[in-house]
Amino acid sequence: MSMPMITLDNVTVTYNRHPAVHHVSGCFEPGSLTAIAGSNGAGKSTLLKAMMGELSSVEGTIDRGDLLVRDFGYLPQAADIDRHFPLSVADTVMLGAWREVGAFGGATRAVVDRARQALVAVGLAGFEKRDIGSLSVGQFQRVLFARLLLQDAKVIILDEPFTAIDARTTHDLLAIIRRWHQEARTVIAVLHDFDQVRAYFPQTLLLARKVIGWGPTEEVLTKENLLHAKAMTEDWDDQAGVCEAPVLEGS
Repeated sequence: MSMPMITLDNVTVTYNRHPAVHHVSGCFEPGSLTAIAGSNGAGKSTLLKAMMGELSSVEGTIDRGDLLVRDFGYLPQAADIDRHFPLSVADTVMLGAWREVGAFGGATRAVVDRARQALVAVGLAGFEKRDIGSLSVGQFQRVLFARLLLQDAKVIILDEPFTAIDARTTHDLLAIIRRWHQEARTVIAVLHDFDQVRAYFPQTLLLARKVIGWGPTEEVLTKENLLHAKAMTEDWDDQAGVCEAPVLEGS
């Protein structure tokens, strides 16, 4: 059996000493395709940010094994990305190769060719010179996926990658996610569409500020678990102390 690639042990993340994610333990196996699912306010994005080192956990550990920073490809929520900076589509995609070319190095012909191939893969051939501010939400998301293709990361983390984009774009980007999975990369995506999770993601972490279930999707996304997760999220006290989770009947 392969060793877990990323292990969470009793991870609690707080804002202003109030818990946003509470005592999360489990692991993401190498090459796994996992959805982090749950209602709004369940702590999904908070957990991702903790895993990426953007937030500090007040308790517990996140063990990334021998993974380095360059091994991670991270796509934050679209609302967290500023598109006012004047960048072309090609330049944005080539940012995925910054560790290869350096902060001030020029892109090699090989990098330029790979960027062009990545744009073809996401359905944006010929968009190289377009300004990113002129793109639709769906087109810009395709550009960000192309950047991830260029980065060639071992672990790909996506925070709500399909929010506010059309069905065709979603379909095309899901095909890229399947490709990453077939290449044995570890893919973790925050999602709120349970039907989408069931159709495309073999593993699920169902979160409601704490773990409701973590494992094969068909075993985690049961009616009972979904009702429990909904109740936990709705009843959570944002002013509770660090270890004061709500106690529901039957929990």
